[in-house]
Amino acid sequence: MHQPAAPSPAPADTSPSAPPSASASAPASAAAHDPFVRVRGAREHNLRGVDVDVPRDALTVFTGVSGSGKSSLAFGTLYAEAQRRYFESVAPYARRLIHQIGAPKVESVTGLPPAVSLEQRRSSPGARSSVGTVTLLSNSLRMLYSRAGTHPPGAGRLDSDAFSPNTAAGACPSCHGLGRIHRTSEELLVPDPALSIRQGAIAAWPGAWQGKNLRDILEALGHDVDRAWRELPAKDREWILFTEEQPVVTVHPVRDADRIQRPYQGTYTSAHRYVMRTYADSKSATLRARAERFLEDSPCPACEGRRLRPEALAVTFAGYGIAELAGMALSELDGVLASAPASGEAARVLAEDLRSRIRPVTELGLGYLSLDRTAPSLSAGELQRLRLATQLRSGLFGVVYVLDEPSAGLHPADTEALLGVLDRLKEAGNTVFVVEHHMDVVRHADWLVDVGPLAGEHGGQVVYSGPPPGLAGVARSATARHLFGTGAGAAARGPVRRATGSVQLEGVDLHNLREVAARFPLGVFTAVTGVSGSGKSTLVGQVLAREVGERLAEPDFPVRRLVEVDQKPIGRTPRSNLATYTGLFDVVRRTFAAEPQARARGWKAGRFSFNVAGGRCETCQGEGFVSVELLFLPSTYAPCPDCAGARYNAETLEVRHRGLNIAEVLALTVEAATAFFAGVPAAERSLRALEGVGLGYLRLGQPATELSGGEAQRIKLATELQRLRRDHTLYLLDEPTTGLHPADVVVLLRQLHGLVDAGHSVVVVEHDMAVVAGADWVIDLGPGGGTEGGRIVASGTPAEVAASGAGRTSAYLARALAGSA
Repeated sequence: MHQPAAPSPAPADTSPSAPPSASASAPASAAAHDPFVRVRGAREHNLRGVDVDVPRDALTVFTGVSGSGKSSLAFGTLYAEAQRRYFESVAPYARRLIHQIGAPKVESVTGLPPAVSLEQRRSSPGARSSVGTVTLLSNSLRMLYSRAGTHPPGAGRLDSDAFSPNTAAGACPSCHGLGRIHRTSEELLVPDPALSIRQGAIAAWPGAWQGKNLRDILEALGHDVDRAWRELPAKDREWILFTEEQPVVTVHPVRDADRIQRPYQGTYTSAHRYVMRTYADSKSATLRARAERFLEDSPCPACEGRRLRPEALAVTFAGYGIAELAGMALSELDGVLASAPASGEAARVLAEDLRSRIRPVTELGLGYLSLDRTAPSLSAGELQRLRLATQLRSGLFGVVYVLDEPSAGLHPADTEALLGVLDRLKEAGNTVFVVEHHMDVVRHADWLVDVGPLAGEHGGQVVYSGPPPGLAGVARSATARHLFGTGAGAAARGPVRRATGSVQLEGVDLHNLREVAARFPLGVFTAVTGVSGSGKSTLVGQVLAREVGERLAEPDFPVRRLVEVDQKPIGRTPRSNLATYTGLFDVVRRTFAAEPQARARGWKAGRFSFNVAGGRCETCQGEGFVSVELLFLPSTYAPCPDCAGARYNAETLEVRHRGLNIAEVLALTVEAATAFFAGVPAAERSLRALEGVGLGYLRLGQPATELSGGEAQRIKLATELQRLRRDHTLYLLDEPTTGLHPADVVVLLRQLHGLVDAGHSVVVVEHDMAVVAGADWVIDLGPGGGTEGGRIVASGTPAEVAASGAGRTSAYLARALAGSA
């Protein structure tokens, strides 16, 4: 085990043997010379007045079970305070233009340098964002072509903006720099030409009155709406579907016997115009998805998907156009730049600068990415590592880097490279704070802050603060049991199960998968492994999911249901919460509506919703808080003056069930609610499922915006577990252990293996070798990422894959099997 040297000696009262809370606060005058960042009285979220001292110029890992409060300490307190202090130095007027987070709930923080936050943002970047724009590599590549590119004879030298698809000077005018266009056709708009227009031949048109209106307008224009579509003249069909004209005619609706319908002026819109306008402008995701069914996505014919104007595409460097280099894997691009013939000082300087920027990206295991890879297609872990690579190149020193699980989505082989990058940040004179669950990263730390001992209201305390070896003597630490090998390993389980069938994939050719044949056994627990970018998520999340989904209707297909459980948020606003997503809120509202006091007033279940008018507090619209604008200070949120944060009006809160009103019930934790709703089967089922996946610490009304990706995934799994059916179900999970402490992984795997024992199938994409070691079947992709991956290098039982010696997984898997024996 790695035994890191302790950082600069701490004062006697901050030694590992003395609890951090016993430390005396450093006087303000000595803060500049104090080698520690000292936190006093932190109360953010579930933190209980935490006092802790953390060394500067060291690698410190904040760890603890999910929901223990480690992110509240690292991000919610330390980073938030550093940001607040920076904004204090900004002119008040300018401060109004910056989105500011509020001041953290903490008495004092001393010795805190400026901070840089590298979080795993859950929201997806825009479609124009790419690897090149995130890392700023695109800027360097454009400058290289502008200053050192070979322009066609007679052509003027282009400015760097002319090589950007995101500027008017560079974007292809046909596709506006997107590289792809959406088109429609008669076959898509009219799937059944045997129908007449009145029968609904033009499927792309809206339904209900809007569709009838367009048919009536066509009839008023003199078209035959009762004749089969295929029998209409080709010229008429073309005009009806694709005209850009919008004639206005007087429509005389057919009169119904029971009501009078007056003539009106109707404006015609072609099916093509309606579909394109809806897809481009509609705010409704449902309408956009419906419009997309009548569109086909294809490369732009003008630029052939290369996104730029012809004059930019004509410029070359080392024989390549800029679109060709942007489409190469970064490791391949680095090779081209290294071997490019010297053609002047500008080319040499710019090529070397570009290579120096590529180096940290490839070092972090992302050499398989290309500059034109869109950011929305990247995982949260990949995005964070790209930003980390950019910071590594920036050369800053004397700052605090706060990282959120940088090992997320990393194969053990890639984690070793990550540790080298973290060390380089520290050696450059920076302080590195990492929120992390991966035990290899925890072992590598100079200092540990273990938060817990448990989650939610049972956590929020610093269990230990000091060098890693000292944690061994802390009996109540869940981390210690896994860090030093005394806890139950995730791989501990019974003998390997035998498959009851299989799903066979043949000739898979997608992204970097090339003619892959894969067999997924059924009735067992299957783990798909491989380095980052090897093709795991493509094979499982796209190919296998699509194949199974298409075959579910086959009567002899052994799988009857498909369930995909990902880490996307369960909601994007505070109105979405644990209870609403799982359906538990419906049970709670019905329970309150059944109370005698509610029945006497004639109230239905809708009265107890804070999302609609009626029972909610109208002052805060059911939010529970109001925003207070402070001009140049960050906006602050205060409890609603009328409902005091309860979200309901006073009359609704008068109704009680077992002594509690509905606001008090929503404030209960899952653990407390299980006892409260004893005897209510529908509620008990949901609550037991949530407890079973280790979420007993969450509050029923906890907003979705406060949940981590791992918590969101487990809520989705619990929602499925509560309605478990007997039909054979295939569960697909993409890295279910991301964001989970090893103690939580054990709880989660107990549920997943329970599904298999009940006769279902589970397939996980996973990097945690302890999880892989406990699987029944392993499919290892690789051997590398990008163009060097996309092949199955080994498949079989964990023992067979470990013994094969093939690929980069076998050695790590063998080590995990030896540790679990």
